[in-house]
Amino acid sequence: MHEPSPIGPAVSSWLLRRSSIRDGHAQRRDGVLTGRRFGVGVRMRGSAVGAGMVAGALLLGLAACSDDPGTATINGPDASGTARPTAARTGASSAPPGAAATTATVAGTVASGLTSPWGLAFLPDGSALVSERDTAAVKRIAPDGTVSTVGTVPGVEHGGEGGLLGIAVGPDVATDPQLYAYRTTDDGNEIVRMTYAPGGLGEPTVLVDGIEAGAIHNGGRLAFGPDGLLYASTGEVGRRTPAQDPGSLNGKILRMTPDGAPAPGNPDPRTLVYSTGHRNVQGLAWDDAGQLWASEFGQNTWDELNLIHAGDNDGWPEVEGIAAGGGPYVNPERQWHTEDASPSGIAVAGGSVWMAALRGERVWQIPLTGDPDRPTGEPRAWFSGDYGRLRTVMTAPDGSLWLITNNTDGRGDPRSGDDRILRVTLS
Repeated sequence: MHEPSPIGPAVSSWLLRRSSIRDGHAQRRDGVLTGRRFGVGVRMRGSAVGAGMVAGALLLGLAACSDDPGTATINGPDASGTARPTAARTGASSAPPGAAATTATVAGTVASGLTSPWGLAFLPDGSALVSERDTAAVKRIAPDGTVSTVGTVPGVEHGGEGGLLGIAVGPDVATDPQLYAYRTTDDGNEIVRMTYAPGGLGEPTVLVDGIEAGAIHNGGRLAFGPDGLLYASTGEVGRRTPAQDPGSLNGKILRMTPDGAPAPGNPDPRTLVYSTGHRNVQGLAWDDAGQLWASEFGQNTWDELNLIHAGDNDGWPEVEGIAAGGGPYVNPERQWHTEDASPSGIAVAGGSVWMAALRGERVWQIPLTGDPDRPTGEPRAWFSGDYGRLRTVMTAPDGSLWLITNNTDGRGDPRSGDDRILRVTLS
């Protein structure tokens, strides 16, 4: 299920600016690694014919997220949320067992008055940065809760689910303050890097482009892993086929050096692709054993929590949820009906994965068991319907969770009045 988005004049105008799709070739432009190196070559500019193509793709994407059983893909026979592995993986280990938190309490509001907040990154001085998808602003939350605008990322074109999405600070931020951002532009989605200071942002340097953009399913999460490498999630922009296309950066989890080059140890050392077969991953987090977890929007039936290993193929669009009868694809560890989740950000804390749900309007707690054959325990829902749509959850330096609401996303919500960051304590 894609996150519901109103389709109006702003989106129509955005589509017209992203309408020409052409084949590309391997190249490096101004030192920037582009998707065309991998045969992507997607560029979207104005033409009437191209606009029709993109509008058609949009309609197909919206239809694919409907409850039409005729568009459903292969699903497992039950809704237990228990995975049954199919594709074999070696070297898998689970997080060490430990007692999972049994209580989650909203201790207060960290900051309010935000508009379409999306990404979150903590700084060494105890402050945090928040990206606003629709305004392209980066805001700083001081330790005392004061909100200020650091700057606006240039070149961002908001439309549908695109805009200024995930952000991450570099691994050496204390000595080399660099901010990474995933932005939607006239030419598609890009990963950029810029210097950060409390008084402003430097000019962005494009590290990766050639990631196709669309009105839906742009992915957009950025996170540095325990290996010091940058991971990014990309969506299949409602077109389905890019997820299984080895020449496309869409429908993938990417892994790269801080300079945007393919990371050593990637399945194909020539590319950024770490795992494939994804519909729309918006959550990335690591457990104490260094394992990567990812949340993913499903289509009609199943949203997913996946345990990711290098070279995994999670099966989209051939499979949604747990695959009936086995097959070559890796099953999710847990699955939910789409009305209960539509997951976005995730975090690991208190012996569990915590997953923010948009349509489901709750936080899911998924305990980590330490059992390699059954790595997760029974999920538990928190705050159901209390705070509306929930976009991002992240572990703060003090061990609490910061939870971002997403109710001013073109909809408004009488429970909130604006978007805010909540502080959640665990015990």
